[in-house]
Amino acid sequence: MSEYVAKMRQYIGHDTLLLCGASIILETPEGTVLLQKRRDTGLWDYCGGSVEPDEQVEDAARRELREETGLEAGKLELIGVYSGPEYHIRYPNGDDVSYVEIVFRCTDYQGALTPQEEEVKELKYFRPEHLPAAMMPSSRLVLNDYFRKKAEKLSNTGGI
Repeated sequence: MSEYVAKMRQYIGHDTLLLCGASIILETPEGTVLLQKRRDTGLWDYCGGSVEPDEQVEDAARRELREETGLEAGKLELIGVYSGPEYHIRYPNGDDVSYVEIVFRCTDYQGALTPQEEEVKELKYFRPEHLPAAMMPSSRLVLNDYFRKKAEKLSNTGGI
């Protein structure tokens, strides 16, 4: 939890906090996507987290990827902005969050996978047709939207 979120929690407790999330769908040349198994929920998720005050969204997405996986993101492509009741999450500790999530695609990255032990149980690459059953529901919605848009783009242009 960031210092900012921890400070806000001192004021509002577990009540709903509106946060801006910055996330990355990291895709390999083979078409697999990197997911992390979260320690707090035990569910699979792509990499991301909250944007800090005055932080640029792209910088936040890169920071989260680096912190959670050890990988450095290069070029980012905006996938979409997601919000609404599907992105309202109650964490196991009781914290309630409504996210406005900004999601990027990254195929330009470097480094060695190094899971952040405090937040990440495991890092693993998945094929789109073999995503894990135990996933964050909001992340499954985003990934389904991503793969749908990717398929439409491929069928309309013959490539990404």
